Amino acid sequence: MPQTVPVVEQILSANDRIAQQNRVELDSANVFGINLMASPGAGKTSLILSTIRSLMGKYNIAAIDGDVATSIDADKVAALGVPAVQINTGGACHLDAPMVQSALKQLSLSDLDLLIVENVGNLICPTGFKLGVHLNVLIASIPEGDDKPYKYPGMYQGVDAMLLNKIDVLDYFDFDMEYFKSGVEILNPGLVFLPISCKTGQGMDVWLDWLQSELEKFTSTKGKGYEIR
Repeated sequence: MPQTVPVVEQILSANDRIAQQNRVELDSANVFGINLMASPGAGKTSLILSTIRSLMGKYNIAAIDGDVATSIDADKVAALGVPAVQINTGGACHLDAPMVQSALKQLSLSDLDLLIVENVGNLICPTGFKLGVHLNVLIASIPEGDDKPYKYPGMYQGVDAMLLNKIDVLDYFDFDMEYFKSGVEILNPGLVFLPISCKTGQGMDVWLDWLQSELEKFTSTKGKGYEIR
């Protein structure tokens, strides 16, 4: 009989060990790491670019961009003068800890304060693989529909904060905000919920304030108290 379950467990166990190593490396360099996850087109890259533009004068930031192919997103980040490493997964639907470990070797961590990892656009695979960062952040968007927490519960359960992007087009979609929020609350009670629009800037100040508060907490605690994500 095929040994599917033991093989999967071995893969995840090996990944977790490398995630632990990544975390030690980030903590030792005093670098705060976040993992951004979303479906394709929800606005990961737009959020990253906007965040960098707002904070690059205050913090030293770098990005790791995961995609199946191309360096489009990393090129956009690098154009801002920020270190960016592209990971092409060659078909894999998520980043894993070994991929991130390889990318970390291409960055001067001692010069950084914040590392933003843009995972591959997917609402299923990324939840199963720890990368070694401090927080998981999910970006949902109005055009995706209000049923996604119910259809993809694992993603919503495994994050520390959720941004609902593209609220500037709320009036043009049949999106029941209360239904959406109820689904999120059932899966992840008390989850940080931030409605935003990367296009208009609505709510971005709240996101930036929250991110900076987490950065300050990380600095004051030297990384203690954060689970390995």
